[in-house]
Amino acid sequence: MAKQFWKGSALLAPVPAALVTCGTIESPNVLTIGWTGIVCTRPPMTYISVRPERYSHDIIRDSGEFVINLTTSAMVKETDFCGVRSGRDVNKFEHCGFHAVPAEKVAAPLIEECPVSLECRVTESKLLGSHTMFLAEIIGVDVDERYIDSKGKLNLQQCGLAAYAHGEYFALGRKLGDFGFSVKKKKRRPRRIEDKR
Repeated sequence: MAKQFWKGSALLAPVPAALVTCGTIESPNVLTIGWTGIVCTRPPMTYISVRPERYSHDIIRDSGEFVINLTTSAMVKETDFCGVRSGRDVNKFEHCGFHAVPAEKVAAPLIEECPVSLECRVTESKLLGSHTMFLAEIIGVDVDERYIDSKGKLNLQQCGLAAYAHGEYFALGRKLGDFGFSVKKKKRRPRRIEDKR
């Protein structure tokens, strides 16, 4: 199959369509972030990349804290709005009908409507060009109890999470497997008594 070569661009997809909150419970702000991911397991580390001209940029830089809130397919219109409107001009929490609730470890609020929220404390910031990367430790995770089963497992598939890919939003589809399933040994069926004769 033939492939075309294009110049380098930000064509890594899908990525989360995350709502990042900053500020305080009394004065919250939210912006949409696609440039985020996990960079380390121990300690759990993440990053977000924010344009310096964004209203949230200086709030995050000055406070050193933010919360990554995972979004659902039902929230895509509000998620898009928070990415194209500025907190300088509109209270996005009010406009979108979001409810700010206190986090456990940071001053920035959680969005009550989001199924999972990651409380983050900035450890380093670096201007990379068009964006500042805020590297942060994930110091806590808040999970909606509706998505935790009787064994204490988080069922992300039930959350209806949304993703972003090159200018378009998508609903995550069906589960295809668990980590390591390609090499997992099949469980042996116990032999029945008559099989042993």
